[in-house]
Amino acid sequence: MTTHQSTESFILLDVKGKPCEDHCILQHSNRICVITLAESHPVLQSGKTIKSISYQISTNCSRLQNKVSGKFKRGAQFLTELAPLCKIYCSDGKEYTISSCVRGRLMEVNENILHKPSILQEKPSTEGYIAVVLPKFEESKSITDGLLTQKQYEEVVVRRITATTATS
Repeated sequence: MTTHQSTESFILLDVKGKPCEDHCILQHSNRICVITLAESHPVLQSGKTIKSISYQISTNCSRLQNKVSGKFKRGAQFLTELAPLCKIYCSDGKEYTISSCVRGRLMEVNENILHKPSILQEKPSTEGYIAVVLPKFEESKSITDGLLTQKQYEEVVVRRITATTATS
């Protein structure tokens, strides 16, 4: 995964206790966080086809209704770490809920993936991002506590592959 020099990559494993449903948080030096899927997420595995993506979380909550304005980002929806951002529906009938992973204000969602879901799989860490979240200033340093660095994540992926091969 290539990222800009002023961006650090952090991984949250098994989001909401779901094995391999790993999310990636790209944190820029200005504290903005871009939420993406980690390389090991089931949606990014070969053979998966995305049927559709929805930012409609419930009948009363759509991330598309997020309207941010002004210097203080008025109107932005506030998210907790486990707040759902979107749902991804695959052609095999599986459904994946993508969570925020970061407490903060929702700055934008990537509407491009609604019209062309394949970019989520083709370019997950760039054009296929899920959303942009701005953490509270005082929390911006601590949001990465408990998350893995890219190197630690790669070690976990190797262990998972080794464990899977050993049990087969």
